[in-house]
Amino acid sequence: MRYLLLLYEEETDVQPPPDVRQSVMEAYAKVTAEVRERGLFQAGEALESTSTATTVRVRDGRTLVTDGPFAETKEALGGFYLIDAADLDEATEIAAKIPASWNGSVEIRPIWELPADYVAASSGTEAASR
Repeated sequence: MRYLLLLYEEETDVQPPPDVRQSVMEAYAKVTAEVRERGLFQAGEALESTSTATTVRVRDGRTLVTDGPFAETKEALGGFYLIDAADLDEATEIAAKIPASWNGSVEIRPIWELPADYVAASSGTEAASR
C-alpha cells in the first residue's frame, strides 16, 4: 500500500550550528538510502519555507491568491516521502527514523487508490475525458 509521509517541523529564523545541521542532513540521507534500498521509495522532496508559499482559493467564481500558508501553525509542512510499504506498521517504522519525527511530527496518510477506469479516463487525451 502506498503512504504519504508528511514531515512537519517548527520553522525558525535561527539556524542550528553547522555540526547539528550536518548531523540532521546525514540522518535524512541515511533514511532515504534505506527506503530506496528496501524498494519502498516512490518520491520525496524537501519544501522551501512557508514564507515562499502561495495560497489559492476560489470563492464565488473569483480566484483569490495570497502569500503564505492557509493557516498559521506552529509546525509547518517541510517535505514528504511517498513510499510503497507492506502495511501501516512498516510505514510507521520508516516514519520513526525520519528526523522530523524527533522534534516535530510525521503524518502518515494512506494513498486513496482510485479505480483503474477513473485513472485511465483522467490521464487520457482531451477527447477521452469528454
